[in-house]
Formats: sequence, C-alpha cells, structure tokens
Amino acid sequence: EHELALGNVIGSNIFNLLVVLGLAGIIRPSPIDPSVLYSEYLLMMFLSFMMFIMAYGFKGPGRISRFEGGILFTVYVGFLVMQ
Repeated sequence: EHELALGNVIGSNIFNLLVVLGLAGIIRPSPIDPSVLYSEYLLMMFLSFMMFIMAYGFKGPGRISRFEGGILFTVYVGFLVMQ
C-alpha cells in the first residue's frame, strides 16, 4: 500500500512534467515565463528530492514518518498560500 502511494506520487510528477508539457507544446507552442521555471519547477524538484531522501533515509527504506509527512504537507500548504 505504501509502495503504491510513493510510486503514484513519483509517476504523477514524471507524467505532469513530460506528457502534459509535451502535449501542450505540440498542440500550441507558447513561451514559458522564466519566473515559473525558477520558482515552481525548482520547488517541485526540491520537494521531490526531499521526498526521496525521506523515503529512503531516516526510518528505513520505504518509510516516511508522520513528522516528515507533516513537513511535506506544511510546505505544500505554504506554497498554496504564497500563490
């Protein structure tokens, strides 16, 4: 069950980055505002990296503690508030 959730998160990030952006570019090419590249994408890459470290680091392979999950959730809520 936990492996499925972790795979779902990682797969969703990969799908959104490659397929959704690729299809949007094929259908209607448009410039991307550089501020988006430096804010949202950097944050998404950083959080994906942090999730990877949390999943394979402190509690053993494949475990994210409630505290670590709370950190990820708090950062997400903070991101939504800042938008």
